[in-house]
Amino acid sequence: MTGSFDALRLDQVVRTYGATVALGGATIAVATGEVHALLGENGAGKSTTVKLLSGLIRPSAGTIRVFGQDVAMTRPADAHRLGIQTAFQEISLVPDLTVAETMLLPDGPRSRLGLLRRREGEAQVRAHLDRIGLAAIDTRTEVRALDLPQRQKIEIARAVFRRPRILLLDEPTSALSGGDIDWLGGLIAGLKAGGVTTIFISHRMAEVRRFCDRLTVLRNGKDAGTARVGEVDDDTVIRMIIGRSLEATFPPRPAPAPRPPEAVPVLAGDGLSTAGKLRQASFSLWPGEILGIAGLQGMGQQDLFHACFGLVPLTAGTLSVDGRAITLRSPKDAILPQVGLSLVPEERKTEGLFLTRDGGFNVSLPVIDRYSRFGLVDRAAESRDVAAALAQVDIHPRAIFTPAGAFSGGNQQKIAIAKWLITGGRVLLMFDPTRGIDIGTKHQLYVLMRDFAAAGGAVLLYSTEITELVHLCDRVLVLYGGTVVDEVQGEAIDEERIMRGALGGTGIARHGAPA
Repeated sequence: MTGSFDALRLDQVVRTYGATVALGGATIAVATGEVHALLGENGAGKSTTVKLLSGLIRPSAGTIRVFGQDVAMTRPADAHRLGIQTAFQEISLVPDLTVAETMLLPDGPRSRLGLLRRREGEAQVRAHLDRIGLAAIDTRTEVRALDLPQRQKIEIARAVFRRPRILLLDEPTSALSGGDIDWLGGLIAGLKAGGVTTIFISHRMAEVRRFCDRLTVLRNGKDAGTARVGEVDDDTVIRMIIGRSLEATFPPRPAPAPRPPEAVPVLAGDGLSTAGKLRQASFSLWPGEILGIAGLQGMGQQDLFHACFGLVPLTAGTLSVDGRAITLRSPKDAILPQVGLSLVPEERKTEGLFLTRDGGFNVSLPVIDRYSRFGLVDRAAESRDVAAALAQVDIHPRAIFTPAGAFSGGNQQKIAIAKWLITGGRVLLMFDPTRGIDIGTKHQLYVLMRDFAAAGGAVLLYSTEITELVHLCDRVLVLYGGTVVDEVQGEAIDEERIMRGALGGTGIARHGAPA
């Protein structure tokens, strides 16, 4: 730490929404120049804290002090004036603008007449991106054309571009992996060396230990403790976060059951290629199995999942279900009962849910025809089945009548999963399903996946967290350059083996045999 006084202090801060208490008297102190982690389950108060410090909302009670001065922030401009900048998890970029245009909002260089000096602004953005290691991103590209990790990096770059004294990073690694996380670590270290105070909000303890000096845990809207990162182990932090011991993060992996000679995969791909990044990829997914897909960003994993759900066409290869070749022209074909495929997508808020509609609408949407006759919907039957699906993912029945956007990220993901459980399909295609979710909810989703497989279903799982693949999956396929370069199973699955394939290792043996 580079300073002896607090850059930021929240003292007994309360924030209520009617009868709902989002923060119930939290006290947080962040020293000048340190990197301070803010941890907690979804709904613990982290997002509320970020909104308070970003000037988006005001506290109902308590005080906020910035560099020793009591402050009252009523709008984002107040936070900016105090030197506070935020890179949000739910990315705030404008999709129709170019990278340069969205980086310059709202204060790009202007002439005396108030006109934006575009060339000068673009040059400033270009120099900034070059300086922080993002030279490969074209400032003239529209934001909508960037993939999710690139958008996340631009979100972070924009906050840094404004020269913060205090930087809030809200789940900055939830969309990043591999070298992108290394890039962020270098950026944080450089900012710290320059005296910037960083608040790092995350659910990933490995990155908290790598980047942060101290941590504070929020639980149920209150501070549950602060400690130096090197002085507490993971089990202690988990108990602070959830208020109890988590006996096992991952459910036990069952021993592989023998397959009869006549058995066929529930889903298989042979030589799959797309116009995008998938190249001659083959796999087999068996009933009762969780099959992991590993790979660095852009190695074809998204095309694989989208092709298996009818979102992108195949240019070569064959998909089969129960040994029968199928053609998927759209997701409507994928969710047919005789096919039984479901996709939990990468971005739940934009691809998985209608946030302004209630849980009942979202969950029943794939099977609404089941309850419709002559243009009328049997609401009683619909509500009964929706309630049963929500119970499977452990969400209160009030979700039937409550907009999905009113729930925490973890509960939104549960609703997105319940939407597919109600279909009765046998295959769950899950693309990074625990991104931005707290450890307690992650454990619930791990158990749900294992129970789904134990009941005869099958899960195809891509995760940016290699630890999940190692401890949760029965087998793992590694993608590199759009094709499968390695396959490991059971106790042979380890992080080193996966990363070797993900980085383009060659000559790798298959089926768990030593390389």
